[in-house]
Amino acid sequence: MGNCFRAYFKVDSSVKSQPNFADNAKVPGRSIHSLNHLGPTVLGYSGEGKHGTLPSPRSEGDIISSQHLKAFTFNYLKYATRNFHPDSLIGEGGFGNVYKGQIDEQFLGASRLGSGIMVAVKKLKPEGFQGHKEWLSEVNYLGQLHHLNLVKLYGYCLDGNNLLLVYEYMPKGSLENHLFCRGARPLSWATRIKVAIGAAQGLTFLHDSKQQVIYRDFKASNILLDSEFNAKLSDFGLAKAGPTGDHSHVSTRVLGTQGYAAPEYIATGRLTTKCDVYSFGVVLLELLSGRRAIDKTKPGVEQNLVEWSRPYLHDRRKLLRIMDTKLAGQYPKRAAYTTAILALQCTSEAKIRPQMSEVLATLELLTTMRHSISGSPYRSERKSISIPTRDRMSVSSSPMTKSPLRHNHHRYYSVDRKSMASFISDISVRSPMASPAILSPMGMKTI
Repeated sequence: MGNCFRAYFKVDSSVKSQPNFADNAKVPGRSIHSLNHLGPTVLGYSGEGKHGTLPSPRSEGDIISSQHLKAFTFNYLKYATRNFHPDSLIGEGGFGNVYKGQIDEQFLGASRLGSGIMVAVKKLKPEGFQGHKEWLSEVNYLGQLHHLNLVKLYGYCLDGNNLLLVYEYMPKGSLENHLFCRGARPLSWATRIKVAIGAAQGLTFLHDSKQQVIYRDFKASNILLDSEFNAKLSDFGLAKAGPTGDHSHVSTRVLGTQGYAAPEYIATGRLTTKCDVYSFGVVLLELLSGRRAIDKTKPGVEQNLVEWSRPYLHDRRKLLRIMDTKLAGQYPKRAAYTTAILALQCTSEAKIRPQMSEVLATLELLTTMRHSISGSPYRSERKSISIPTRDRMSVSSSPMTKSPLRHNHHRYYSVDRKSMASFISDISVRSPMASPAILSPMGMKTI
């Protein structure tokens, strides 16, 4: 795919700030990590909120101990990446550069060519206080959280001003590259759903873990893909511990990426798991349409994917107008419509959005959904693509709720009774986790 995958960790280089966002967020080639910059970015370590805070780190002693992480020396990683040779560069961005390297399986030294483990080494730029905070956040979160749909962190390097992270290598790069890079091979419908399910499994794990984690920067560029297109969440620099006790939210500075950040979070700074759900809905829209969340090259309302697509999502015939032309019509129409309704719900008003566990359950139903499309490749693709289930989690999380998926009328959108009745009559599916069910306006009804 040419130079597409040089942007392994490069994010949203085409996105420009809205006028109401801070000017210092307008950095070419960088993601807009600060939507409302009020000083040094804190990421939950400064006491800005009362929940899940940790001390501001300045040494390795501030890193939460983890038996899963290796402390590498700088010279070790220099050798592993051939002295950070330009040919090893696979990504670049505001945080720093990412290099492909090889390490010995026992982490005793850099391997010779053709042996050892392939890794991605992220090297922090020396300047930038914010980068140090993000670096520590990633070390502490990925050092403690382990799941098939979270990118694996092998270790880190804290050597003077040299801050590096060593991840598993993801050969297929990011979802962003596959959807938006010119010349990239189009993703099939089955692959898109597989990626969505994998990403949803990762978010559900974070939200339902004993110590809840809000990801806060869910977007296509942070979804990395292995050789089998299994999705894994990366870049935990903005992750934050969820509310505790009787608190419903975490009050924090507004951080994230324009187009993916939930409107109520931008307006109030109140962070909840529903903010991640909104971001997930935006990515679903990108998977459906093949368009970026924000695209300044488009005219008028088309620049904002959520606003532009909303009138089309609840109407079967209108939905065809926004479907990715790269799919060439090769997708099950019922499944596409279900996905559109789900995206509509995820990007609705916060109190009406489903939980990620509900989103995941609905997506999993798509893999068993019957359809009436003659000649659709969906059935044959499903045989060749395995989708990991939550039973394969490497760390157990708290039980997932299976409360009804809500279909409500509200100020963000309206689903008319006729189209919803047609929707219900066409969807009869068997859940992989429960008894036969029918999706209805009142929720998931067991029959």
